[in-house]
Amino acid sequence: MLLLLISAFLGVALYEVPSLIRNKYWRELVVFSVFFSFTFMLALLQTLGFQIPSPAIGVDYLVEDILHINYR
Repeated sequence: MLLLLISAFLGVALYEVPSLIRNKYWRELVVFSVFFSFTFMLALLQTLGFQIPSPAIGVDYLVEDILHINYR
């Protein structure tokens, strides 16, 4: 499973990054790299069996407790 994850992310990187470099989209490359690295780390941790908390809990806290918006 780990090999499949690495090959999938490597394939996406090999497809996307050269065109960003060729067109000199440096800012887009930085943003892509940050999001891509974050996503890869989350997928890797989940593949290795770590429990990753749900982002819905953080969004719920943000909306209800910080922004004081009730949606229920």
